[in-house]
Amino acid sequence: MTTDELVFWAVVAARVLVPLGVFRFPLPIMLAALVIDGLDQTIFQTFTHLPLENYQSYDKALDVYYLSLAYLAMLRNWVSRDGFDVGRFLFYYRLVGVVLFEQTQIRLLLLIFPNTFEYFFDTYEAIRTRWDPRRLARNLLIGIAAFIWIVIKLPQEWWIHVAQLDATDLIKTRVFGVSKDAPWTEAIAAAPWVIVAVAFAVVALMLLARWLILHRLPPADHPFTVDADHHQPMVAGEAIDRERRKIAEQIVDLELLEKVVLIGLVCVIFSRMLPGSDPTAIDILVGVGVVVIANTLLSSFLVRRGERPHGAIRQFVVTLGINVVLVLAGGFLIETLRGVQLEHAVVFVLLLSVIVTGYDRYRPLYKARFAAGPLPAPH
Repeated sequence: MTTDELVFWAVVAARVLVPLGVFRFPLPIMLAALVIDGLDQTIFQTFTHLPLENYQSYDKALDVYYLSLAYLAMLRNWVSRDGFDVGRFLFYYRLVGVVLFEQTQIRLLLLIFPNTFEYFFDTYEAIRTRWDPRRLARNLLIGIAAFIWIVIKLPQEWWIHVAQLDATDLIKTRVFGVSKDAPWTEAIAAAPWVIVAVAFAVVALMLLARWLILHRLPPADHPFTVDADHHQPMVAGEAIDRERRKIAEQIVDLELLEKVVLIGLVCVIFSRMLPGSDPTAIDILVGVGVVVIANTLLSSFLVRRGERPHGAIRQFVVTLGINVVLVLAGGFLIETLRGVQLEHAVVFVLLLSVIVTGYDRYRPLYKARFAAGPLPAPH
């Protein structure tokens, strides 16, 4: 393996594996994913000679991957029904926008469909580190989403996707006063005062945040934690099993429709990342629909027999095995997906299995949590 390949697969592994921790530690994992997302292009430019012509599709596909896991983490963890409704709208709005962009390559669409969901998710999880999100009124949650959308994301999306400005190059040339190709050591040596100013600003912001927390914000509901399972209202296992049986008995319902739409749109986006792949969106949606329906029929049969899901890893392995068998046994299906090679189908199966596992585990929990309506805010 060459150095270029080693660096490439190390970055890809980080972008695929790190987000898997979002279910238990949502805030630090999402911030880590954001940092990795922001650094990957710089790492490729600095340490490899890889061509980056298709970087946009690669980046968008892996963005959607970790945002999809964040959405599944909402099903598992969020106790505010209003917060969940706002987050779900923002997630699917962005997902549709990315699909439209990948089909048309019109960059303006990324400005019209900004990634407000990610920062809204981070804000909710930041609040939950010390406060119960059920205290947040619906209008306040909508206001938070609107602020992020208008003040933060629209300028950011314009900068990155419409103006296509490189922040790294701009910082080197305008702030440090060196050429964009100069190494960072040379840039820092040319203007060390910038590092001092940044450090001072960070300390000032930390002191301001501490003052706000101690003197301006309401008293905390619990000690600081980034563990989603700490101070979380519990949902009875019997209630979750009851909702799982209801879903299994209905089979054709909103859960199945959402699963097909979610996984189908994500696979459409991923298909643009794979080299030599040019299936149409309809081809992919049909193929995904067949596999998801087959998964649903089998899982519904097992639930009606009284089977219960085991650990997440075991459930994923079983789901992956089932999907591999389905694809191999229905090899003719691959031929109908024009341009999809077998190795690409395997990528889709892996992706599909991760999302199916998360959705099947946490959708019944979500339904059990809100079976009687929104949870009351604590007194």
